[in-house]
Amino acid sequence: MLKIGVILGSTREGRLSPQVGEWVKGVAGKRGDAEYEIIDIADFKLPLLGEPGGDASGVATWSQKVAACDGFVFIVAEYNHSITGALKNALDYLRVEWNNKAAGIVSYGSVGGARAAEHLRGILGELLVADVRVHPALSLFTDFENGTVFKPKEMQVDSVNQMLDQLIPWATALKTIR
Repeated sequence: MLKIGVILGSTREGRLSPQVGEWVKGVAGKRGDAEYEIIDIADFKLPLLGEPGGDASGVATWSQKVAACDGFVFIVAEYNHSITGALKNALDYLRVEWNNKAAGIVSYGSVGGARAAEHLRGILGELLVADVRVHPALSLFTDFENGTVFKPKEMQVDSVNQMLDQLIPWATALKTIR
């Protein structure tokens, strides 16, 4: 069975990505087409790549976790029209562990996190990750109560399933070339 990592892309205190990630995992888990696991980049405490003196003890575990996955769903918060620095740092720490895998993106922000998702697509392409077209975009104004409590509109479940309908075949196909 495929293993899909649901990567929480924010480490900031008060972040919303754990709520969104658990919801995506719940929707995905009902499908029975893969094993879905939440991967929280905050758990690895990755220092800024290239900076001396940082505790890089979590890098090996991060590498193993990503390498064990066949594909990913990135939960992406839009900060200043892009992805978080923590997610960019986590992506940059690895290279071959990402190669020839598939990814879906679920973003959130004031305009559904669309600008962050587009930035992430360029980064994923460079890492040889094939991202799928369908992209659930969650609005802070309509999918969150008071901007803090995740309450997605019902249509978002269909959007996540459509994204996974694309992700699973791509992850399956790419597994054959790794």
